[in-house]
Amino acid sequence: MLHGIKIKIQIKIQIFIACACVNIHNMREDSNDHRDQVKEYSDALEKIGAEISNMRFSYEVKEIASKEYWKDRIEYFDRYAKKGLEYYNQAYNIMNVVNKDQAQMFLLQISKFRQQSKALGEVMEKIMENPSIIDHKDKQQSRWSRDIKDQIVQYSDSALQQEKRMNMVFREFCDRHLKE
Repeated sequence: MLHGIKIKIQIKIQIFIACACVNIHNMREDSNDHRDQVKEYSDALEKIGAEISNMRFSYEVKEIASKEYWKDRIEYFDRYAKKGLEYYNQAYNIMNVVNKDQAQMFLLQISKFRQQSKALGEVMEKIMENPSIIDHKDKQQSRWSRDIKDQIVQYSDSALQQEKRMNMVFREFCDRHLKE
């Protein structure tokens, strides 16, 4: 699957900014307190969403056999993942004010994203320690090297799909509970 084929798992994460879907004045049965909380979380979510959007992170796997590239990639991914968790925690806060059951389910999604991010970071560290793993020109790679290459693709794709699911869940939540 990976031999000689340029692997691209590319994404342009479209961060769904909660303020676009929150119409505070039309929330049905919530008190002013709840509206104020949602507004506060929504404003924070918008700010974090803008920061993430400016990061322009991509899950694309590049076959660059440079220790420095992978070191920078790991640092950048760590910043992105932390900011992503901050974003999804704000989304959770909004959901928790409006519907605690759905919020708890979303919290499980956040946990899964955290686990996937950690696993992806660990695989990137293995590649950084031995960058020749990722070199597609190396025809005599060990089984271990091929497994690491498979893992980076798998974890990148998995984290991407998880983010897509979480954004979809939150968008649907906003459409159902926070719009007119």
